[in-house]
Amino acid sequence: MSGGSGAAAESMRPSVSAGDARSAAGRRGTPARAGDAAKTLNIGEVLDRLRAEYPDITLSKIRYLESEGLVEPARTSANYRKYSLDDVLRLRHVLHAQRERYLPLRVIKEELAALDRGETQLPRTGPRAVPDRPAGRGLDSLLGAERIRISRRELLAASGLDDDVLAELESNGLVGPIAGGGYYDADALLVARTVALLAAHGVQVRHLRAARAAADREAGLIEAAVAPLRSGRLGETDGRAAETVDELATLLVRMHAALLRTRLAAVRSG
Repeated sequence: MSGGSGAAAESMRPSVSAGDARSAAGRRGTPARAGDAAKTLNIGEVLDRLRAEYPDITLSKIRYLESEGLVEPARTSANYRKYSLDDVLRLRHVLHAQRERYLPLRVIKEELAALDRGETQLPRTGPRAVPDRPAGRGLDSLLGAERIRISRRELLAASGLDDDVLAELESNGLVGPIAGGGYYDADALLVARTVALLAAHGVQVRHLRAARAAADREAGLIEAAVAPLRSGRLGETDGRAAETVDELATLLVRMHAALLRTRLAAVRSG
């Protein structure tokens, strides 16, 4: 089911009563205020509320967090989900802990368990302040510099791939875990999501081996170009080498895009 149709189906479902919402909040150990108890949201409305701050959030991610026991929306007699405002705060806490503190779900679940025991409270804050960060350079300026650390199961949920496809990506060197552990970074997530989108157009993993080979060749070209800089003394030389890597990477990506556009223009005219 697509994200749009899933949200539409949820929005047509009947609302729970205020008593049901209070009951659900009590089971989690999070007291619901009387005014909040009557305010319930379907999953599409929850998605809309979270998307402004977390653009990558999806319906499948929300359902996944529920399956992991991190949020427990109330259920109607027909077993339809209805989320309280406390549920939305809970989801926001999970997403913030993942993105800003790089916490695995196991640790986040422990934090929420402390919340359920009444040992702490979720902050009721407005939009978070965005800290000043230096402008990204090189590939960071094109792809983003967000640092994440997610498990294999989280990667599958966030990308929509199944385990067999992810295993094929790994065997072809297109995706791999961070060195020294079973976690993945933002680049792995970007590749996995892109592969999922390409698959909808009939592009298979075996078709993408050339992309990996081209990346290897270009990385080798950059390494050869900066080798003379790295052979000098430490200090300014290292900084200059890093700047050169960023500059060369950006130039190669731009050239690749220009060449691809040229080829596609020939295909369209032919």
